[in-house]
Amino acid sequence: MKRLAVSLGAALFAALLGAALLELGPPAATLAPLVAGTLAQSGVTHPVTAVLLNFRGYDTLLEIAVLLIALIGLTAVARRGEAPAATAAVEPVLTTLARLAAPLMVLVAVYLLWAGAFRPGGAFQAGAVLAAAAVLLHLTRLLPAWATPGTWLRAGLAGGFLLFLAIAAALLAEGALLKYPPAQAGLLILAIESGLTVSLGLILAGLFLFLSEERR
Repeated sequence: MKRLAVSLGAALFAALLGAALLELGPPAATLAPLVAGTLAQSGVTHPVTAVLLNFRGYDTLLEIAVLLIALIGLTAVARRGEAPAATAAVEPVLTTLARLAAPLMVLVAVYLLWAGAFRPGGAFQAGAVLAAAAVLLHLTRLLPAWATPGTWLRAGLAGGFLLFLAIAAALLAEGALLKYPPAQAGLLILAIESGLTVSLGLILAGLFLFLSEERR
């Protein structure tokens, strides 16, 4: 009966939410013309990248901070096993495929980073692909789970956020947070996204690999 009541309640809530969404009228205003009108000054030619890394760059900065804090919290409360648990052998075919796929995934991540300036892509997508490559290597026993992060790993995890923060602080002299000079906007965004790609890849991979170490 409890499961039936919960299921009915969830179905009713979903129905009410759907009805509310259907009753929403058209948006009163859109920022698309404003973004299109200032896109030439953003340093990139894709409107999503322009919004995320230029016009509303501080939102992205805080998003990276939230992910980094989440990983720090995970490592702070994670319980470490006393000894590694025995693991089953992995099929050689899977290991070989993982060895072949991982470099290709890194190449795709580099392409997504480069493409983000003028088409869908960017640091978040590239970082997710890098994290997926690390998880794949771990599942095929080619990459061990992470224990306490060392100096280099900590630098990689926080480097993208610190680079983003340093550029934001340096640009305060322009009168606003992350107000790029038009001539250097493209280069600064590329530098930020390059650092974020590495950090996001490590952060997203760490959310899995640190937990994998905890389950041992």
